[in-house]
Amino acid sequence: MSLISRYTKFIPYLYFIAITAYWFTIVNKSEGITAYPILLFGIPFLWQIIKPNKNLNLTLGISFVCVSSYLILAFFSDILQIISLSYPIKKLMMYGGLFVFASFIMALWIIKNSLNKSF
Repeated sequence: MSLISRYTKFIPYLYFIAITAYWFTIVNKSEGITAYPILLFGIPFLWQIIKPNKNLNLTLGISFVCVSSYLILAFFSDILQIISLSYPIKKLMMYGGLFVFASFIMALWIIKNSLNKSF
C-alpha cells in the first residue's frame, strides 16, 4: 500500500503528459511537422517527475487552475445559451466537460502536492 501512496503524487503530471501526447497525435495527423512544438508543453510535467521543484510545481498548479477555471466558465456559458442539441454535440460536450473538470481537479492536486512538506 505504501508503494501506491508513494506514486499517487505523479498522477496529475502523467495526466497532463497524456493530454499533451494525445493533442500532439491529433494535430500531427492533420498538420504534420508543425505539431512538434506541442510536445514542449509536456516538458515541465516530465521535469516534475524526474527532478521535482517546488516553485515550478506551484507555478504549474496555479497556471492550470486559472486556465481550467476559465474553461469551466466558458463551458457553463456555452451550456446555458444552447437551446436544442443534436446527439453528437451532446456527446462532444460531455467529453469536453469531463476533460475540463478533470484538468481542474488535476491542477488542484498539483497545488496540494506543492503545499505538502513531503514533496
